[in-house]
Amino acid sequence: MDYRKLLGKVESAVLPYLGGGTVDTATRRLRVTTPVAPGWWRFELKGREATAREPAGPEGLEALPRVRGHVWGARLVLEGAVARPLELMPEDEPSPLAPVSARRWHDGALLFDGVEFEGEAEDAARRALEEGRPLASVKGVSAPLRAAFGYALLEAASRTLDIRFAPAETRGRVLKVAELGRPEAEACLRALAQERRVHQRALEARRVAEQQRAWLDAQTVRTTALAQEARRQVLSGDVSRGAPVGDHSRAEVALQGAGARLLHHRRMAGNQLEVTFSFMGERFVSIVDARTLQVLDAGVCLAGADSEVTLESLPSVIREAIDTDVLVITRHA
Repeated sequence: MDYRKLLGKVESAVLPYLGGGTVDTATRRLRVTTPVAPGWWRFELKGREATAREPAGPEGLEALPRVRGHVWGARLVLEGAVARPLELMPEDEPSPLAPVSARRWHDGALLFDGVEFEGEAEDAARRALEEGRPLASVKGVSAPLRAAFGYALLEAASRTLDIRFAPAETRGRVLKVAELGRPEAEACLRALAQERRVHQRALEARRVAEQQRAWLDAQTVRTTALAQEARRQVLSGDVSRGAPVGDHSRAEVALQGAGARLLHHRRMAGNQLEVTFSFMGERFVSIVDARTLQVLDAGVCLAGADSEVTLESLPSVIREAIDTDVLVITRHA
């Protein structure tokens, strides 16, 4: 077989583009040559690259799994109080808490499909939200609708208190917020802010201790030996010189293997790399060692165990925190 002919083969496909540097087909992930506006596009596929040629209408949605929930902003709230981003929303946005169906794309993204028939429960919940009443006395409200209501209350309280939150951080408490109303929403956010303050104080104390330890190490003969070894590695080519493409590729591979998607990265002083990625419907910002990808600051509370995690293993740690309702995000994108 002449593999050169296979690599040079040009195909055409209509795909949803959600932003970023890649686009997904049913079988592979391709790098987008030139980013365009999010939407449905006809792409020219060649090798591992995809080039957007013209806007197009959706194709193949009916063959994809259907997912139903209730809309909260640009998210779809599902069973288990899971709030996932809802992609490619129409210009005519659905009413708050409306029942909406979506289709799950091959990479797991939820694509807007349509607004479904409303019942009395949606109208009653919407009126309670407008009037500032909790849902404790409202009957016939499903769990996803109740969770969407709770997230809407948290969002309003977040603006007032200036305390940011991610749905995954409050998933275990959102139904209680819906039942008890605004006071519970504010209490939930204040507790979250306190957890972040505790984490930041512990992180700062650890950084000071590490700086002191590094200063002491610099006074020993061992430092000289380490410097000599570092020079030897550079001369022999063992150490990466930090080319931006290498940073991106290694970070992308590490995250992709764990089911996360790299959004972007940037070099920082001290051979550090700030990595922004999406995972389980949330955005995370972590700082890692640019050479080893060892985590320096996970961007989530790990009780001081950041250094025990690598960029490759970090998503699994985040998944466990979400599943056990203990996620606290300390760095926001």
